[in-house]
Amino acid sequence: MNKFINTRDEKDEVLGSLAIINGLGKNSGLYTFDEIKKIDLNNLFNNCKIETCVDYKKLANLIISNCFCEFDNNDLTNAINQAYSKFYITEVVKTSKIGDDFLMELYNGPTSAFKDIALTLLPHLMSLSYKINNINKTIYILCATSGDTGKAALEGFKDVKNTFITVFYPKNAVSKIQELQMLTTDGQNTDVVSINSNFDVCQNIVKNLMDNREKILTDDVIFSSANSINIGRLVPQIVYYFKSYFDLVCDNQIKFNEKINFSVPTGNFGDILAGYIAKKMGLPINKLICASNKNNVLYDFINTGIYDINRNFYETISPSMDIIISSNLERLLFYETDKNFDKINYLYNKLKIEKKFEISKNELNSINETFYAAFSDDFTIKDTIKDTFINKNRLIDTHTACAVFAVSKYKKETGDKTKNVILATASPYKFAKSVYTAICDKNFSDEFEYMNNLYDLSGEPIPKNLSILSNLTIKHNNNISQDEAINYIKNIIKNL
Repeated sequence: MNKFINTRDEKDEVLGSLAIINGLGKNSGLYTFDEIKKIDLNNLFNNCKIETCVDYKKLANLIISNCFCEFDNNDLTNAINQAYSKFYITEVVKTSKIGDDFLMELYNGPTSAFKDIALTLLPHLMSLSYKINNINKTIYILCATSGDTGKAALEGFKDVKNTFITVFYPKNAVSKIQELQMLTTDGQNTDVVSINSNFDVCQNIVKNLMDNREKILTDDVIFSSANSINIGRLVPQIVYYFKSYFDLVCDNQIKFNEKINFSVPTGNFGDILAGYIAKKMGLPINKLICASNKNNVLYDFINTGIYDINRNFYETISPSMDIIISSNLERLLFYETDKNFDKINYLYNKLKIEKKFEISKNELNSINETFYAAFSDDFTIKDTIKDTFINKNRLIDTHTACAVFAVSKYKKETGDKTKNVILATASPYKFAKSVYTAICDKNFSDEFEYMNNLYDLSGEPIPKNLSILSNLTIKHNNNISQDEAINYIKNIIKNL
């Protein structure tokens, strides 16, 4: 039976179902694998291969069941089938050419962002976890978003029995399309709240609420999280690294067991951490390229070993990456310090008090064996979008552009001939104004005009969930301060 351990408390060890339900461990620690099990790559490939391709749902079943051993196989199969029936393509994830590299298309879900892959499945994993643990309480889902997680979580949990979800987002720090996606969400159990600050404040609100759960909750309600601090959100993201790798094998682009690189647009460090876990499981990964925007705290850390959050915060055209406190870095450090609980507590207490910490040279060298980092400012992002469209005939969003630039920089600096897969994390239409103006020097009155003109320019279909937004009714309009959060949530709980 796989066990999950709290990164800050070795006594807080639980099975996967409870790690999913709890969301966050004691003392704000994160549940992670006590031991990452190796997977037989050859058996995995053969067991999910159908003719000349790999079945995503079967692959997901095999990997997720390897991580969460408690789930009945038939129940897990049904959960995966229901979750991914909402996607526009049967492959769920598609890998295609982009110049000399490859693009892992992760935006074919119901909200046109990679978060759909985990957040359509998470409610089902929670339901199975309730069943295993015989829990009949209302699960209150708390979620902080820098743009995409919020809508994906709202869509995943809306009208799910015995759940309620509140999403906190930074007002004026997400794109207009991202905001409309959230504010027009229906469902009797959904709640959207804007905060006049940045994502890090929203994330702190969620952690503070969960840390004070004993003072806030009634006997009939428990908290959980839809952010990647929840291991149930992180595990499904491991799957698409294997899927992309196997697709390249099937297409004869790489040989079996040949190493490849993945370039990942990175904010909260969850998506790239899923790649790190995939490597630990046995996927032949050479480098994980950490692509940041102007909020380049991870770039500095990977290059210096110093994690310093005492810095300017920038609102950029890649808002989902506008993050300075990258929660999932803690899980990486947990493994890179050989599961040293005292060291993790020391580092994160220092971060809380001094706003920075530094790891040892040996720990940094170990991290650099797997990770490379690069960052892009807004000018570079726009230049990359234009260059990619003109010279590679691919339309990419502002976050994916960071990963495209990072690959080009990596190849120039290292001369590495290893094949590269770039994670495309969102539809370009979610950031239509920024993408269009990167290519054409012309302005329009609103996001939907940019969307339509971007379609005229590229011919790439507009996802239906985005094209209908202008006709939907605003259903959420709450704005509170950070100090009001606890009382706000208490009042909701009274009525659940």
